[in-house]
Amino acid sequence: MPQPFGLRRFQQLPSFSHQDAGFHPGVPGERAFGEHVDQTNYSVVVGDQIVVKWLTPPAPMPHPAVDVLAHLVEAGFNQTAPPYAALTLREKSGEVLLALVTGYLPGARDGWEWCVDEAEAGRTAFAADLGRLAADLHLALATFPGAGPPAGPLRAAGRAERALREALDLTEGDDGRWLASRAGDLRRELAPLTAPITTPLIRIHGDLHVGQILRWRDGYAVIDFDGNPTVTEAEPYQPAARDLAQLTTSLEHVAQVAVKRRGTPPGQAADWARAARGLLLDAYRDRLAERDGRHLLDESLIRPFEIEQECRELIYAARHLPRWRYAPMGVLRTWYDDTEETP
Repeated sequence: MPQPFGLRRFQQLPSFSHQDAGFHPGVPGERAFGEHVDQTNYSVVVGDQIVVKWLTPPAPMPHPAVDVLAHLVEAGFNQTAPPYAALTLREKSGEVLLALVTGYLPGARDGWEWCVDEAEAGRTAFAADLGRLAADLHLALATFPGAGPPAGPLRAAGRAERALREALDLTEGDDGRWLASRAGDLRRELAPLTAPITTPLIRIHGDLHVGQILRWRDGYAVIDFDGNPTVTEAEPYQPAARDLAQLTTSLEHVAQVAVKRRGTPPGQAADWARAARGLLLDAYRDRLAERDGRHLLDESLIRPFEIEQECRELIYAARHLPRWRYAPMGVLRTWYDDTEETP
């Protein structure tokens, strides 16, 4: 690779010259993924074998995806698009990541498509597969260098309180008034975060929701290890419950999408989300137990992290995508509308 470019290989790239149809002497064809996929970056499918994701703009190194993908290969975790390489560029200001090269997964659809289909149809069997996938991912990430017991107090409580205050400040109208009426309930749900966190800290995915889980020809794959671009102060090492809470709340968001876009009755959607969440958590716990990983999960952290996540969804909606507000508000109203309002 000529300077100033750099290439970090994770595993061997597939060959484009010898395929089932015989020798291929030409340049493999390319096509864009389409406007509906990966709005932040630009992805190209090459020869129906690899995907090149060009980062727009290039991201400063070190970049979380590079180290995490390399570690997952070493750990033998293969429930992701096969990671092949990272292309970098040395600039005057430092090294930047230009592109990630991963495997192409035939027939892949992200969870904002296939999971909404499941919600509309009332099917929940998939949730156990997602629970096992999340557990396997966390077991692999728990061996990442730097993972282990907390070295000092985390900023979890302060971060969650700031998210709640910001959500209250940014949410307007009837939704804002309703949210303010439930502020006391929400703060009580966040209370466990004020206690010392003793569960191991692992290198979490950081943005684990159903949109990051592809259903493809051969099963499921988790993708996008870039971290959460909307939470700049997030520590890379956190309790596994942080990821798990984001995944479970995304099921609740799927239910709200099914109500709004597919006409699913709200009660039916809420029942589906409740059942799917339960199956996912059961499968996650069982997989950890099978592989001596029970210590990775502190169950008392799941609910407060779920509450914080919904606050962050409201912040995201207010700042970037106002039409999305219906989803976190729908979830919170589902959770609290049947309870008595408290200050």
